[in-house]
Amino acid sequence: MGAEPLVLLPDMMSDARLFAPQIEALSREVPVMVMPMTGGDSIARLARNLLEAAPPRFAVAGLGLGGMVAMEALAQSRDRVTRLCLMDTSAQAELASVAAAREPRIIRARTGRLAEVIREEMGLPAAALDAQGRQLAETVMRMALDLGPEVFVAQSRALQRRPDQQATLRRARTPALVICGEEDRLYPLRRHEFIAQLMPLARLEVIPGAGHLPTLERPRLVTALLRRWLLAPAGRVLA
Repeated sequence: MGAEPLVLLPDMMSDARLFAPQIEALSREVPVMVMPMTGGDSIARLARNLLEAAPPRFAVAGLGLGGMVAMEALAQSRDRVTRLCLMDTSAQAELASVAAAREPRIIRARTGRLAEVIREEMGLPAAALDAQGRQLAETVMRMALDLGPEVFVAQSRALQRRPDQQATLRRARTPALVICGEEDRLYPLRRHEFIAQLMPLARLEVIPGAGHLPTLERPRLVTALLRRWLLAPAGRVLA
């Protein structure tokens, strides 16, 4: 595999732990960095932070909020983004009703109820059915509590005001991979079918048995898909 740098962008209230299996596998083959989704309360500011820290040209893969920032980075600096991977995310602006529903969660997060809010936001069960589910829920909660309520508020504001990126994706001419957990309830499959249809060089991959966090739920499959995407010739649809 070539030395094209890969930048990973985590979801809301997540950090590098979200991509731990992919970092372990791919960092032996390509330079890998993770850009935290902190330091701003808008998608535009988070994308500028990314572009300031990233190599001159790079492949970018983002999940959820990270996917939205990846699209904005492409909009701001199309020549620097060589490959685009969007996972369990949305290219559309947030509906007014969804944006309004964030306000009570913001208040609760600020008043010491962040764990409760994260369980609701991520759809975490009160009791996981198996060891893998318990481990996933614990990882999600640890990442969120480590980041804290002020990051939750800033990221919520970024999501509320996020731009529509349909025109950005229509102009994309980079090898593009769209990944969706088959059981994702936050950003369901139909949104990803729509995203893939917008980009002329995109391939959609549905991850069976996974929800919103396929990087941890089905890590080997996601890693294999990312590896193939990184190897794809420029200007061609993924085989």
